[in-house]
Amino acid sequence: MKIDVIIPVYRPGRELFALIEKLQAQTLRVGKIILMNTGDQVFDDAEVEKEFLDKCGALVEIHYIAKEDFDHGATRHQGVECSDADIFVMMTQDACPVDDGLLEHLIKPLEGNVAVSYGRQLPGDASSEFERISRQFNYPAVSCVKTREDIATLGIKTFFCSNVCAAYRRDIYDALGGFVRHTIFNEDMIYAAGAIMADYSIAYVAEAQVVHAHNYTNMQQLRRNFDLGVSQALHPEVFQQVSSTSEGKKLVLQAWKDMKENKKLARFPAFVLQCVYKYAGYTLGKHFSRLSKKWIMKLTMNKTFWISQSI
Repeated sequence: MKIDVIIPVYRPGRELFALIEKLQAQTLRVGKIILMNTGDQVFDDAEVEKEFLDKCGALVEIHYIAKEDFDHGATRHQGVECSDADIFVMMTQDACPVDDGLLEHLIKPLEGNVAVSYGRQLPGDASSEFERISRQFNYPAVSCVKTREDIATLGIKTFFCSNVCAAYRRDIYDALGGFVRHTIFNEDMIYAAGAIMADYSIAYVAEAQVVHAHNYTNMQQLRRNFDLGVSQALHPEVFQQVSSTSEGKKLVLQAWKDMKENKKLARFPAFVLQCVYKYAGYTLGKHFSRLSKKWIMKLTMNKTFWISQSI
């Protein structure tokens, strides 16, 4: 069984060195690591670029795309087309495996009707308290397998999947048509929803762990959630049948409990304010068609998406 890893890359720091080294040290051998790089070189510094290429050797295959051609779904699909592996693993440049068993844990559930498995994201040393609560809420310590029957109880969480660290069976990926080719966000959840509705399963593997976190400002949270809302508005076939807002309410309640237990309730209003920014961005994104292009470009994190989008 061959396993390839596909990573979209844009102006990374030296954390990319650490990620490649961790992947090379996995208990399961990687066939190749495919980097889909936005730009004509990986690093801005020519010396760092040379050092990276010298260290990577034949294991790493780099494909270069123009910034205006990047798309969350299409670019990843191009990476898949560069692979002939039975299983491909999607990762991001800022995720780092916790140990050498990441791939072994991640691909273990990929049998029967399981189409994709995704790993647990842990906060980093510099992560804020809010980020830690969010990571624990979205990536608990208990693994599970989600099916179509879970929609009634899990709602939108049934479709939850993250390409920060996810493994896909190539046979099912091809049968389902792969990632949506033009999307601002959520290519992973859109694919997972299609798999669920085709009666495949999605596995969450808590033992497959990566460190991955962002300490976004309130405005960055608003812009990120604006794009999230846009993706849901553009794909009603997936998101209209389930509600997203209930998960936000559960997160607020979980934050209240955690802060109360840790005697940090004084921080709760700041957390609620961050949630307000998130909800405002999400709501604006859901109704983006009512906004002018000027406002859309102010609110989005992904300006290149709108070049080919009619607004």
